[in-house]
Amino acid sequence: MNTVPAQEIKRRGIAAVDSLIAQGDVHVIRNNRPEYVVLTEARYQELVAEAEEAYVARVKASLEDVKAGRVRRGSAADLIRELGLDG
Repeated sequence: MNTVPAQEIKRRGIAAVDSLIAQGDVHVIRNNRPEYVVLTEARYQELVAEAEEAYVARVKASLEDVKAGRVRRGSAADLIRELGLDG
């Protein structure tokens, strides 16, 4: 894990991250704990695209469940009763 203390960024500015970012994402340490992550624009776009793809996949899977009849409608109380959690 690439790390840089927040104080170093305060002292040197973004130059404190420049050499580390080429090796991967950089965790900024504040109060002895990772507090922030600095990443390149390309890496950010990659993460956003992956999240969008995962969302679309979940929606498609849910629609397939509905088509296949694996979804039932009911209230929260019905679900609690069905799971035997009603007491």
